[in-house]
Amino acid sequence: MNSFGDNWTFTSFGESHGVAVGGVLDGVPAGISIDIDLIRHELTRRSGSGQTGVSPRATHEKDEVEWLSGVLDGVTLGTPVAFIIRNTNAHPEDYEWMKTHFRPGHADYTYQNKYGIRDWRGGGRASARETASRVVAGNIARQALVEQGITIHAELVQVGTEKDPTRFDQLLQSVRQQGDSIGGIVRCTVDGLPVGVGEPIFDKLQSHLAAAMMSINGCKGFEYGTGFDMTPSGSDLYLSEQAPCTTSGGIEGGISNGLPVIFRCAFKPAATLTRLYKGRHDSCIAVRAVPVVEAMTALVLINLIR
Repeated sequence: MNSFGDNWTFTSFGESHGVAVGGVLDGVPAGISIDIDLIRHELTRRSGSGQTGVSPRATHEKDEVEWLSGVLDGVTLGTPVAFIIRNTNAHPEDYEWMKTHFRPGHADYTYQNKYGIRDWRGGGRASARETASRVVAGNIARQALVEQGITIHAELVQVGTEKDPTRFDQLLQSVRQQGDSIGGIVRCTVDGLPVGVGEPIFDKLQSHLAAAMMSINGCKGFEYGTGFDMTPSGSDLYLSEQAPCTTSGGIEGGISNGLPVIFRCAFKPAATLTRLYKGRHDSCIAVRAVPVVEAMTALVLINLIR
C-alpha cells in the first residue's frame, strides 16, 4: 500500500536510485497558500546536510520540488497536488553487489521472496530516500494546521544510551569513524490540538499516530505519555491528578484531551554498515527522521480533524 489517509489522501512513488521520488496529495481544499521556502527548508532538514552521522549523499543531493499540478502561484487549486523530486545524485552502480546479496535487517530478502523481483539500487522503496515526498506532503498539511493554531515540533532526544544533546555530535563522529551505526529516539510534541480528536476502541488517536510512525523506514517502537516507563506507580501518576490527566501524553481513551500530545519513536541502528558495504549510508537514521516524524504527524492530524 502506497497511499495514506482518507480525507487528505497522500500517495508516494519512486525509488531511491530511480529517476525521481514524488507524490500526489488529493483532497486538499482550494485557496491554501503554500510556503515554498518552508518546504525547501524542511527538505534540507531531512537531507541532514551538514549534520553528523548522515549519508554523504545528503551533501550533494539537491531536493528541488517540481510542482506538476494542483498549485498556481503558490496557492492550491482544489485539484490533486502532484509533485516530483528528481534524484540528481544517484549512484546505482555502487549497489550492483546487491543483485546477488541480501543485507540482514533490510527488506532485500522479504521483497525478493514476496514479489519475485526487487529494486536492488540502494533498496528502492525501502530506502529513506522515499521519505522526501512525505516531507513535502506533510508540510502542506502542516501549514493548514498552523492556521488552526496547531503546531508540531520534534527533536532528537537520545542517541544510543546518550541523552545529553551536547554529546550527540561527538558520539556520532566516533560511530562514523568506526564504520558502525547507532540507534536513536525522536520525541514529538503537538500543541494546540483541541479536545475530541480521535475515536474510541479501533480508531484511537494514538493508533493512527503509531501506524504512521511505524510506516517510516527504520522505526522500531512507539510510545506516548508515560509509555514504557515503569518507575512510577499508579498512585504516583494519577491519584493526585485532576482531569485532564497530565501524564497521559495528551490522549485519554483514544481521544485528545486538550493538553500537548507527546510521543516518542525509536529508530534502529542502520543495518548497512559503511565498514562492510559499498555505498553511502547513515550512521544514525534518527538524525534525519525528525522532520519526517513531524510530516507524518501532520498528515495524521489533517485526516482526523474534520
